[in-house]
Amino acid sequence: MQKRFAKVAGDMKPLARGHGACIATDRITVDGMRVRFMYRGKPDNSIDRGWRFMAGDETDDYMDNASNHGVYDVNTIANYDPDIIPHLDASEGSAFERMDANDHFVEVVDYRIPE
Repeated sequence: MQKRFAKVAGDMKPLARGHGACIATDRITVDGMRVRFMYRGKPDNSIDRGWRFMAGDETDDYMDNASNHGVYDVNTIANYDPDIIPHLDASEGSAFERMDANDHFVEVVDYRIPE
């Protein structure tokens, strides 16, 4: 099934170029939700920067289904939610969340990054 993205490629601006690839859920890219949880784990390959972006309401079953997320340039996700930009240089092992889509991100110090 073809995904119908909330934003079209022609609308993307150069907000966060040079940050490599990431994984984001369809709750962001298809449903248009803002990022409410993000973490930087160990990269999977040379273009991956380890960032993972979620809307925060994804269930375990949703996350276990690979068709519910995809690989994107970090700049693409920054166009969906520019609030992620100030945190993109955070080190591997960093995690950030916000309780509401309009709140500021706060660092999560007790989150264990999945391996």
